[in-house]
Amino acid sequence: MKIAVGIIGIGISIFVMLQAMAITGLGGLAEEEAMQQAGSVGVLVALLMFVASAFTFGLPKVAGVIFIVAAFLAFMVSGDFPDMGVWGAIALVLGFLAFIAARKTANTIKA
Repeated sequence: MKIAVGIIGIGISIFVMLQAMAITGLGGLAEEEAMQQAGSVGVLVALLMFVASAFTFGLPKVAGVIFIVAAFLAFMVSGDFPDMGVWGAIALVLGFLAFIAARKTANTIKA
């Protein structure tokens, strides 16, 4: 399960990064400061999701915490950038899956 969460997280983080960079650029062109700031936070969310996905392979508990932090940030800016609510929900699910993967790994090591 760790491998699946890591690969899915990396793929989704790429989409989040592309979308957030587009929103940041469009916010700058339209001189919409709120949209531009939401896009910048979106870039941060994408970076956090990518880092969490990388940690999933070796340290899934750390990855779970980083995914949940990314979800919290995404939900904070979902008013100005509505798609971040979707990405935040996905990050939250990936975070819980990372915790489940960590628990399953710990149970298999003890047996």
